[in-house]
Amino acid sequence: MKGIWATHHFGNTAPVIVELGCGKGEYSVHLAEKFPDKNFIGVDIKGARIYTGARYAIEKGVKNVAFIRSRIENTGFLFGEDEIDEIWLPFPDPQQKNVSKRLTSTFYLKRYLNFLRPGGIIHVKTDSVFQFAYTSALVQLNHFGIIAQTGDLYSSDQINDVTGIQTFYEKQWLHRGIAIKYISFVPRRSENLLEPDQVFEKDTYRSFGRSARNLQKI
Repeated sequence: MKGIWATHHFGNTAPVIVELGCGKGEYSVHLAEKFPDKNFIGVDIKGARIYTGARYAIEKGVKNVAFIRSRIENTGFLFGEDEIDEIWLPFPDPQQKNVSKRLTSTFYLKRYLNFLRPGGIIHVKTDSVFQFAYTSALVQLNHFGIIAQTGDLYSSDQINDVTGIQTFYEKQWLHRGIAIKYISFVPRRSENLLEPDQVFEKDTYRSFGRSARNLQKI
């Protein structure tokens, strides 16, 4: 399907939006329902997660959404040049100790730019102060065009029926009283993307166990 997702899978020429690390696919399916004139693809390595969104799409007859079980590192093999119009990164692991594993790092951005069309938008939604500070600094350092930016989405004027879609994990962070951050930007094509060199405050609440995703309050 590389390079022909719209025409050969969805049977149209509409824009294609990708949700990377889609988990249960909440953004993919809800955006597909809101925008029937666009195509949506969720990508995640965990098939058990994707199953939830895929089953919902089948049961509800949502035809403009698809799911791919794959590592995000392999997206260059999945999508063709300038094929994708927007990328959503909902609640990526901040990878506080490993820069190259951060989904908003230059390591990944260079890969996204192989298939994101010129002027395409990247959306990042996160509970992590560290992730938000790092991404904001990277965007500013590389002179990317900022579309929207807020450290507390639900207390800002950036909230709408798109940014307000709540994933399974987001509801857990909100239950714990953690503000949701959001930034959207247009990256520029460059062989010399720069990594910010400042030290960012780490998220202390990770000690509660991110993998557990529990609902206890702090």
